[in-house]
Amino acid sequence: MTENTQTTSAPNSELPTQYAPAEVEGKLYERWVERGYFTADPASEKPAYTIVIPPPNVTGSLHLGHAFQHTLMDALTRRKRMQGFESLWLPGMDHAGIATQNKVEQQLAEEGKSRHDLGREEFVERVWQWKEEYGGKILGQMRRLGDGVDWSRERFTMDEGLSKAVQTIFKKLFDDGLIYRAERIINWCPRCLTAISDIEVEYQEDAGELVSIKYGEGEDTLVVATTRAETMLGDTAIAVHPDDERYKHLVGKLIKLPLTDRSIPVVADTHVDPEFGTGCVKVTPAHDPNDFAIGQRHGLPNMTIMDEHGVITVHGPFLGLDRYEARSAVVGALRQQGRIVAEKRPYMHSVGHCSRCSTTVEPRLSLQWWVKVETLAKAAGDAVRDGRVAIHPQEMEKRYFDWVDNLNDWCISRQLWWGHRIPVWYGPDGEVVCVGPDDEAPTGEGWVQDTDVLDTWFSSGLWPFSTLGWPEKTPDLAKFYSTDVLVTGHDIIFFWVARMMMFGLYAMDGEPPFKTIALTGLVRDERGKKMSKSFGNVVDPLDWMDKYGSDAVRFTLAKGANPGTDVPIGEDWVQASSKFANKIWNATRFALMNGATIEGDLPPAEQMSATDRWILSRLNKTVAQVDAYYDDFQFAKLSEALYHFAWDEVFDWYVELSKTTFFAGGEQAKVSGRVLGEVIDVMLRLLHPVVPFVTETLWTTLTGRESLVIAEWPKAVSVPGADAPGGFRDEAAEAEVGSVQAVVTEVRRFRKEQGLQDGQKVPARLDLAGTPLAAHEAAIRQLLRLQPEGEGFSATATLPVAGATVALDLSGTIDVAAERKRLSKDLVAAEKEKQQAEAKLGNEAFIAKAPDNVVDKIKGRLAKAEADIARIQAQLDALPAA
Repeated sequence: MTENTQTTSAPNSELPTQYAPAEVEGKLYERWVERGYFTADPASEKPAYTIVIPPPNVTGSLHLGHAFQHTLMDALTRRKRMQGFESLWLPGMDHAGIATQNKVEQQLAEEGKSRHDLGREEFVERVWQWKEEYGGKILGQMRRLGDGVDWSRERFTMDEGLSKAVQTIFKKLFDDGLIYRAERIINWCPRCLTAISDIEVEYQEDAGELVSIKYGEGEDTLVVATTRAETMLGDTAIAVHPDDERYKHLVGKLIKLPLTDRSIPVVADTHVDPEFGTGCVKVTPAHDPNDFAIGQRHGLPNMTIMDEHGVITVHGPFLGLDRYEARSAVVGALRQQGRIVAEKRPYMHSVGHCSRCSTTVEPRLSLQWWVKVETLAKAAGDAVRDGRVAIHPQEMEKRYFDWVDNLNDWCISRQLWWGHRIPVWYGPDGEVVCVGPDDEAPTGEGWVQDTDVLDTWFSSGLWPFSTLGWPEKTPDLAKFYSTDVLVTGHDIIFFWVARMMMFGLYAMDGEPPFKTIALTGLVRDERGKKMSKSFGNVVDPLDWMDKYGSDAVRFTLAKGANPGTDVPIGEDWVQASSKFANKIWNATRFALMNGATIEGDLPPAEQMSATDRWILSRLNKTVAQVDAYYDDFQFAKLSEALYHFAWDEVFDWYVELSKTTFFAGGEQAKVSGRVLGEVIDVMLRLLHPVVPFVTETLWTTLTGRESLVIAEWPKAVSVPGADAPGGFRDEAAEAEVGSVQAVVTEVRRFRKEQGLQDGQKVPARLDLAGTPLAAHEAAIRQLLRLQPEGEGFSATATLPVAGATVALDLSGTIDVAAERKRLSKDLVAAEKEKQQAEAKLGNEAFIAKAPDNVVDKIKGRLAKAEADIARIQAQLDALPAA
């Protein structure tokens, strides 16, 4: 392949005998950055290709999930850069409100202080100091992985520009009536002391208790079951289904609430399932979202019984108790009054926990800020339905639609100090003023700003356009929005993807934030188990990079990347990828030492051997395959295709079949040297986006050119005088070399079955006359360690294959009698297996009753037994007489 875009020099054929990643990777990466290869130019006339990185938390460090997704994003952007696109991969970090505040509060706790000791301004300043000192560890680790990001555009969700974008869109949404303040049930974390969204609640099976409580007296008795007995102190009704005949006489009546001096009504509501339990439900509107909805329908009062710490605030005997202490105390008091009808312990049930600190979440009535999502979510759904945005794999669309089509209003306020403070001021006479970035905040006595901050996902939802300069009309925004691909895990469709879709379409006049959503699975251990510290199977990818090199980690992750499915990974696989990198290294060294070159056009087809034409034909098929897989985000398949082409076809077959040519020298060796140079050149280009370090080192050595990062992506190779659509193809050469492979493979199999060592030489006569194999006799003999016949040759085994005959003299190499005895024993066993299978399949009663899968299994046993008999008999026939 010719290259016209880079300075060239004479190739250097000197490579160390071993590839040492640690000596190569760091220096190469810094050279790439210094030369500006990853810096995108908005003034370029090249078509744009944009990916924004899912911003890692400022508290985070590189884990295998990051390494996995970053490998895929890097591969996409590197390939597009090589294809002539102005390729931008934009990096940055998220301020991670709760997580970061928790880090600094833990630091303060070690000093015996709390954030309240510092006050808001000093605490926020302390968080900024922490961010500068400890935050962004992951950014340095991204360099280790080889991330080709544009560091000149690095952003942070609380930098000045992104803060302006947050304030701008809040004001716009507020003015459009899409942001409002209301008292609703929210998920409350008593540890973090803030509201959290539904998608930040993690559910797990906990062992609790289920108690059945008798309300009322005599004929006016109802029984309800609950796992949260303490909340009965806040009950304001009992609900039954309107069609439930058992309770119709009680609807509208007042029932005495145990342990209190209150009476509560019985209401009829269709939410109640009459078939579940007793058909009666206690209604606690201030502490349960379903109860809150019932309360709204029936005008029930909302009675809050706990403070933000989960401590009871009502009813003397229980006042001041923690929610769990109160639960036990309430049950005990009810038991004393004879109101406990039944108890079940342990009772396993699904309980919500804060995803940040694992504390059990408490549903709580609270005054919060909300985004009205109905129109925004509809637009996000329509953009996928009408084809403006593609979800890959397509089967993931259902999960996306299930979410956006049923989205509830989004609680965006958080009771934290670290984050984007809500830009709303309250006046002394009840005034409410939303302030945009260009507005003056109201001043004067009595004016105060809202103390809450915005949900972290509010600012990260703006990421695809705020990072490009919005709300300003910047050259970056004009060139690089909308972005091309979002690569992210299927687990955050709800957290992040839907938020970006809603905000992008809203802020950018209906232009979506990305053209394709490429969803990945999650990284798991080699047994498919979720990685968790509690399981002891978490891996630091940096450890593997230190041991095997970054390319090995990247290639292993890419080989497992089937769209939307989880990715198992184990150290053995990384070690295998390291061996692959070394194989590439050794094969390129061989090529350089044997005259491989990229100088000048390829020779005409008639000057090439069939082996030369075969590998070029296979190369072009691989180029087409890899391109198709990239366009379909099939990273596992493209990695497998490259692995098998490089290892199997180039290294194991082409190099081995060509060794006799290279060793012989002369004009044919020069022709094959040029072909080998072309193949290595294109192969390294194809591999580069996934394994950038080893390929860069080898390619610059082979070609003498500046860098693979800015080299051209390979197209189909042309051969003078033999052009064809899709590049040079030679099916005849492929068939011819296929015959060579068949002969070598069959004889190797036979040698192994006879117990011959790989290096053991065997006299052989090759009858190849009249077949295309004749031209390959020297290579076949070398690959199979077959000596010329010699004097006294005796054909003790004859193998017909691919239209040719290979006769071997095994006398003196094996114990014929012992081998015949072993094979005869195997033949008897195979024949017995065949008879048993035939007997079962011939039994009509058995066939009539047996499941299809059992019958199929027996048919498989029969087919295998018949194949074994044929194979063993052929081996016996090939042995000399005893």
